[in-house]
Amino acid sequence: MVDALCRWGLSDEARHWLLRHSCDGDPLSGYFAGQIATAAHLHQAITADEVDDELVDHTGAVLRIMSGCEGMGTTLEHYPPASIVLTAHATRFARLEPTALRYINGAILANRLTVDAGKCGCGAAHAEDLVRQYLDVLTRPAWRAAAAAMNPEHAQWFDHNTTAVRALLDY
Repeated sequence: MVDALCRWGLSDEARHWLLRHSCDGDPLSGYFAGQIATAAHLHQAITADEVDDELVDHTGAVLRIMSGCEGMGTTLEHYPPASIVLTAHATRFARLEPTALRYINGAILANRLTVDAGKCGCGAAHAEDLVRQYLDVLTRPAWRAAAAAMNPEHAQWFDHNTTAVRALLDY
């Protein structure tokens, strides 16, 4: 269904749905996350003057998926507006209330930007700025509490990786 929507042109309703609900956590989302970002003009939606939390959340999911879907679909490295979308997401992410899912998306993006910025569609200096923005949010007490509310094994993994990213940046 998502593939068909992306190929046939989008009504306003279809675009709204794609930008907020199309990637539902299924591992196969990697095959079409890039198509969604392109067809639904994610770069325009996330940089608009008014953006709802649902769009910011789904953008985080799409970016997370694209950052790790090599061999499946369009990666951030091959998505021309990746840098613009990452910048807008990091800025808007800082204004959100903490949740476990938001923490996961931010932590994975910070980690992937640290490991290989080139594969995320931005240069090293820009990636470092983005990582610092994500870490500024992820290290807030309320955000750490949201992470702690996750499955304890997941919380430990994210806490360890956030600490490792901070150490790499001498944060």
